[in-house]
Amino acid sequence: MIRPTTVRDESLPGAVTIYEVGPRDGLQNEKAVVPVEVKAEFIGRLVAAGLPVVEATSFVHPRWVPQLADAAELVARLPLDGPTPLPVLVPNERGLDRALAAGVRHVAIFASATETFARKNLNSTLDDQLAMFEPVVARARAAGLDVRAYVSMCFGDPWEGAVATEQVVSVGRRLLDLGASQLSLGDTIGVGTAAHVQALVRAFGEAGTHVGSLAMHFHDTYGQALANAYAALQVGVTTFDASAGGLGGCPYAESATGNLATEDLVWMLDGLGIEHGVDLPSLVATSVWMAEILAKEPASAVVRALR
Repeated sequence: MIRPTTVRDESLPGAVTIYEVGPRDGLQNEKAVVPVEVKAEFIGRLVAAGLPVVEATSFVHPRWVPQLADAAELVARLPLDGPTPLPVLVPNERGLDRALAAGVRHVAIFASATETFARKNLNSTLDDQLAMFEPVVARARAAGLDVRAYVSMCFGDPWEGAVATEQVVSVGRRLLDLGASQLSLGDTIGVGTAAHVQALVRAFGEAGTHVGSLAMHFHDTYGQALANAYAALQVGVTTFDASAGGLGGCPYAESATGNLATEDLVWMLDGLGIEHGVDLPSLVATSVWMAEILAKEPASAVVRALR
């Protein structure tokens, strides 16, 4: 398999963590419902390829995301006590109840940086969403679970337009103050650009948030995801959400297309000499396999080049 020439830039981090979201954020936006046994195999293949974290599913009400209605059945098939974290998304206390009953060890909550998306995605206001999450995080932490927090619409909102940096920082800081161990900043509709990414990361730093607490979640709607990831590396970010084959989008934001493809990120990291632990040939084979099941062309440029 062809590989990029490595040219190490010592100003960039030496290692990163890739937070694989394909089984959840990827498959939730597919029109077809993937059988539970296929989902379990998909997760197993991703773990075998070396992904250090694989987000498995979401305990959201099946009426809202029918593609993930089998969450409990899927989690029952997974090695939750294995060395690879397999987080699940929980939208509220009911979702947490289901996650705890299933024996999960890592959960994630998802908030919005804008009023409109909070209403559309969570049927809540900007402030009320945080009040809703307070008992979720407290109970999860009390049960010994790790809690991650997502913030959507950090770079732009299809209904409100530009989103003020200070508004994103305010929401993000409040989620960290609740007890989240990591904050994933989402470019939900893919409108972010490199300097905007760096300005947001620096704004969090100026507000007292260590860069090690931040992760970046890019969508490639306008072809900027990889450039934005490189810009984030330049300001010290070391955790990146990505989706095998570039699967994904957002069912509540029609302009949002696929996530940053894991293979494209891995190719860039290999060229930069940054450690990540992922076996690219195994990952490409997995994405080709899933694309065949979904009967669609992979969004990842690296997968299309190497398959």
